[in-house]
Amino acid sequence: MFDQPVGWLVLGFAGQALFSARFLVQWVYSERHKQSLIPTAFWYFSLAGGATLFTYALHIGDPVFVLGQSVGVLIYSRNLYFIHKQRRQLAGIE
Repeated sequence: MFDQPVGWLVLGFAGQALFSARFLVQWVYSERHKQSLIPTAFWYFSLAGGATLFTYALHIGDPVFVLGQSVGVLIYSRNLYFIHKQRRQLAGIE
């Protein structure tokens, strides 16, 4: 059933755990603020999990998985770019 070396399986499961943790982060953050919000940490967990899963997908050679994760990594990176750009503008750095 598991034809991957243990290290690759650990990497794949770690990526999935990071990716799944983003929903827990968002849920707790929203509960604390009593409204639906997406914290910056959500995007960092998305990026870390997506990049890890992308690496795993490349290793196993699954083109569907590779495409899905590569697009996600671009989107998560772009969202973080916008967040940090806005923070710099508000701080008068830019």
